[in-house]
Amino acid sequence: MQYRRAKTPGGTYFFTVVTFRRRKFLCEPDNVELLRAAFRTVKSAHPFTIDAFVLLPDHLHCIWTLPPDDHDYPMRWNAIKNYFTRRCPDVLKSPPSPSQRRKRAQTVWQPRYWEHQIRDDCDFEKHCDYIYWNPVKHGLASHSGAWALFELSPLPWSWALSAK
Repeated sequence: MQYRRAKTPGGTYFFTVVTFRRRKFLCEPDNVELLRAAFRTVKSAHPFTIDAFVLLPDHLHCIWTLPPDDHDYPMRWNAIKNYFTRRCPDVLKSPPSPSQRRKRAQTVWQPRYWEHQIRDDCDFEKHCDYIYWNPVKHGLASHSGAWALFELSPLPWSWALSAK
């Protein structure tokens, strides 16, 4: 199946990526480090900027800006999800159904993700606000600044990806 996705070189995109069956394991310290390693590895081979990011137990939201001559965010998400899946403990992998086994599909992430191309500054601000308030919306924090795994600024997240 071919999905209709916006593919603008140098575009800025909002993403939502969800765990398989919304299992809540992303915020466990080892998984946070593994996800950071996945982002760090993919970013080094295929650069992009993380403009905003929030990690919740069963999903993440982020905004990326791609290089001016590049539109291939699907390849980056595939690489990030594959990196994490190949290195995560087997306990995070749900038993695959017969059709998933035939397709050799993994059961760590939902197979697809939500993507939205940011249209303008107002749209960017709206999606940053969504990211900023998401831990409060899900009852994980009393206010937006209280969520420890939340990074709005690209600098702390970029630093965290390059640390170690």
